[in-house]
Amino acid sequence: MINHDRLFKELLQAFFCEFIDLFLPEVAAYLDRTSVGFVDKEVFTDATAASGAKLIWWRKFASRTPTPAFSFIPKRRLSTQKDFPRRLFIYFARLHEKYNLPVYPIVLFSFARPGKAQPEQYIVSFPDREVMHFNYAVIQLNRLSWRKYVKQSNPVAAALMAKMAIAAKDRAHVKLECLRLMTTLSLNPAQEHLLSVFIDTYLDLTAREMEQYKREKGTLSQPEQEAIMERETSWMREGRQLGREEGRNEGLQLGMVTLVCRQLKHRLGILEPSIIDQVQALNSEQLEELSEALLDFSAVADLERWLRSKRNKKA
Repeated sequence: MINHDRLFKELLQAFFCEFIDLFLPEVAAYLDRTSVGFVDKEVFTDATAASGAKLIWWRKFASRTPTPAFSFIPKRRLSTQKDFPRRLFIYFARLHEKYNLPVYPIVLFSFARPGKAQPEQYIVSFPDREVMHFNYAVIQLNRLSWRKYVKQSNPVAAALMAKMAIAAKDRAHVKLECLRLMTTLSLNPAQEHLLSVFIDTYLDLTAREMEQYKREKGTLSQPEQEAIMERETSWMREGRQLGREEGRNEGLQLGMVTLVCRQLKHRLGILEPSIIDQVQALNSEQLEELSEALLDFSAVADLERWLRSKRNKKA
């Protein structure tokens, strides 16, 4: 099972300032980037358990305010509930009461549906007066066009384009653009790995889409192709090391099978169960050979030929 909450939490922790730059430039103008920290644990888990989405709380210090401030980002993955604005106000009020600090509420909606705009306020009013008008910032990914962000030199754009409004025919193109954007950024290996996992998770291409991806990659300039291929190779090598570590802890065979299947999926797209069964039947030495050979594969047929050669050799 994909841990969606963890993926978003890690992305926001790693690139919080970049997130603010991308979606809330007015806040970025007064954010003290040297004093951004994170609350160690999530709070109000009892209040969020029923929603299926966890709250993530971020502490920030604003340079134009005399006291620290909090911004909190509930990430909504599932379809929203009608009472969400009221519940968001309750979260806001509890945090404000607990810490006695200014609070900047932001909601990141990451679900695919519904596509209608979500509320940005909670109002309590009577015929003779409005008692309360609570506003919060809304970032609804499925209402944002990836085309608007493809030229943004921002790692959060490279990741979250994968969750924006994308036509089915554009999925392969968007994935290539995400990776292409990554190559222009100054990222360390851990940051690149985080973004690659995020993009692969939410733009998991079919075999046909992978063919389109490869064709479009072939139209890029040679330096761009080399930069993307270099990172693809780097991720695969990292995966092999992960497989070895998993092997020491849980059995080499299982670790290597998991790793090689992951590499093949990244390289060739989703494979038929019969092919996966053949890969799982390989021994550790053959899996190691395959992890090297697959770097030269361009189609599923290449894998099938390789597997056939191993069967013939064994016979």
